[in-house]
Amino acid sequence: MKQARVRAPELIGAGGWLNTGGKDLSLGDLRGKVVLLDFWTFCCVNCLHVLDELRPLERRFADVLVVVGVHSPKFAHEADHAAVAAAVERYEVHHPVLDDPGMVTWDQYAVRAWPTLAVVDPEGYVVHVASGEGHGEGLARVVEELVAEHEAKGTLHRGDGPYVPPPAADSPLRFPGKVALLPDGTLLVSDTAHHQLVQLRPDGETELRRFGSGVRGEPFTEPQGLCVVPRDQFGVDVVVADTAAHLLRGLDLTTGEVTVLAGTGEQLRPGLPGGPARTTALSTPWDVTYWNGVVAVAMAGTHQLWTYDGERVEVLVGTANEGLRDGPALDAVLAQPSGLAAAGDRLWFADSETSALRWYADGTVGTAIGQGLFDFGHRDGAADQALLQHPLGVTVLDDGSVAVLDTYNDAVRRYDPATGEVTTLATGVSEPSGAVLVDGTLVVVASAAHRLERPVAPGAMARVQGAAHRTQRPATDVAAGQVELEVVFEPPKGQHLDERDGPATRLTVSASPEGLLLDGGGTSTGLSRRLVLANGYAEGVLHVAAMAASCDEGVEHPACHVTQQDWGIPLRLGSGGATRVALVLRGLDA
Repeated sequence: MKQARVRAPELIGAGGWLNTGGKDLSLGDLRGKVVLLDFWTFCCVNCLHVLDELRPLERRFADVLVVVGVHSPKFAHEADHAAVAAAVERYEVHHPVLDDPGMVTWDQYAVRAWPTLAVVDPEGYVVHVASGEGHGEGLARVVEELVAEHEAKGTLHRGDGPYVPPPAADSPLRFPGKVALLPDGTLLVSDTAHHQLVQLRPDGETELRRFGSGVRGEPFTEPQGLCVVPRDQFGVDVVVADTAAHLLRGLDLTTGEVTVLAGTGEQLRPGLPGGPARTTALSTPWDVTYWNGVVAVAMAGTHQLWTYDGERVEVLVGTANEGLRDGPALDAVLAQPSGLAAAGDRLWFADSETSALRWYADGTVGTAIGQGLFDFGHRDGAADQALLQHPLGVTVLDDGSVAVLDTYNDAVRRYDPATGEVTTLATGVSEPSGAVLVDGTLVVVASAAHRLERPVAPGAMARVQGAAHRTQRPATDVAAGQVELEVVFEPPKGQHLDERDGPATRLTVSASPEGLLLDGGGTSTGLSRRLVLANGYAEGVLHVAAMAASCDEGVEHPACHVTQQDWGIPLRLGSGGATRVALVLRGLDA
């Protein structure tokens, strides 16, 4: 029996619109077009992957498809309109964006995770929903079908969409990401939004040389981390995390030559433990540092740390699930590691999505600061009570303490391992993302200010007791006891789940607090699970990660496409709650 058609709710956001020339849009303005709503937030690496997946769709269907980004913030900083506008420029978002700080449209569309995609047909009805990344091929087929159907009905209108590019910004650096100190005392900066590397004098301002054309992909695509390495081991002077290209590149400072060291240029989907460097895919490497004879890599896209030894890449830390769990390295769970610093045998890392400072040493992972995926703030004091907000960088200071680039607090923080105390070294630094010590002075990348700064005064250490925050989303009412979990996945037309080479689906479930989930946790195949939730808890969060691989039908050498998503579902437990939780990975909603 065919389901009733669902009219798409109106697009409402208190922050207004970006990339429309100042005009507010409504769904009525978009009637006659296929509309793809992308619910995203700029902290989320999966959302950044989806932006890249949508670019070819926008080019291919330019006269019939309108992509609308609905920015729905996770962190307090992301509710700031200026920060959203900066992110739209930083990530080259070339479609209208609705700034929805109150998540009104998110609620109207019953969205439960970042990223989520909803397709609205030319008559204004929701016809398709999907969560996570890996939907490019499937979305293309949905759009093709809608174009054919509505062209035949006379309800499709071809022509330009409502996107109006903002005035071009200009500054010597544009959203720089990381900085490295070169052997000659000069600085090398990843000029991320210009897709270049820039060599500067020690003053951090005088430009000496640029590497790369400045055109996206020629050769760099949003480069971030940089580290100086022994030339006799790696054949280059600097290793570069070419983030959006999913590559490690090498830079020869003498010739300016840029080479590929690791990666294929395709994004890795979780499941592979590593292999030969040039034939193993990577996923959004965000930072690199030379440590114990290898290059450690913060592999933000798979929530892991990897290593590169000049020939091979291997997983060092992490399961590829998202969250905060300490313990043995390959059992530990990370969340978008984005900054690295070496201190002897210890490797410090900024785990951005858990707002955490964490470490790896001797096969074990620990957490110095951080509460989990949804708790953040600006609070100093004892480390087990201190709070950060989405840090992207970390640097070891001369006294052995650790400077944390507390990005969404616009602050530089200090953690002292000897005392376990956290203090604030500087505030008012616009989205700091990396730093390096130069003659004992901390030189900081103030990314959203497009420059390097020296914001830390000698002896400066303040204590800040700011507000603690928790990501706010509507809770799902469930009953204690048995609960059926189902992840809905319908393969795109022309594809099917293919298990000839192994399971096509994977489901991982956990909960916080850990005692909430009595049974049904862990990883297995299939997309459904019977859970047992404990009595005695008023609330909690159910963590679900799903993956499905679908392959093309009717061809001799079918291509397979991986779709994946992580959910953190706030639960409110009560006797009248539901006994079934359904999540849509890909399916029809009409």
